[in-house]
Amino acid sequence: MVAMKIEILGPGCDKCDYAKKIIEDVCRELNVQAEINAVTDMREILNYAIMITPAILIDGQEVLVGRIPTKDEARAWIRQRIKV
Repeated sequence: MVAMKIEILGPGCDKCDYAKKIIEDVCRELNVQAEINAVTDMREILNYAIMITPAILIDGQEVLVGRIPTKDEARAWIRQRIKV
């Protein structure tokens, strides 16, 4: 198992919640230990210089902005981190 930190940035809307669910599902599927946090405070989101949500960061690196990821995309990001 690999521990990583995943942040889903957004105001807590349905799209952001669905993006978080996809990430949680993929982590469970791949048996990856991850700290998954929803960042909903707009002042905090602006500190990341993100203007469109949802946005996803893995270990502080932006991987997606402005849309919901597919499960295939999420799998690829997480698998890439596991191999590093």
